[in-house]
Amino acid sequence: MEQSMELNRAQLGILRLLGRMNTLEKVEELRQVISNYYAQKATEAMDQLWDSGAWNEDKNESVLNEHLRTPYNV
Repeated sequence: MEQSMELNRAQLGILRLLGRMNTLEKVEELRQVISNYYAQKATEAMDQLWDSGAWNEDKNESVLNEHLRTPYNV
């Protein structure tokens, strides 16, 4: 069964922007800009958690020491 998907205005805007790019280098540059944008948003959100006291050094250490790997029975 084929599923139809409609793009929202933001997605269409990105597609229009990509349509104007004529080299892979330009597409890679845009990908890097978008990646940097989301990295900055994550940093701001983490700073807000830290400043509010919702995140601290103890939680950092807890996450660093957490084992999330799936155990495999061989």
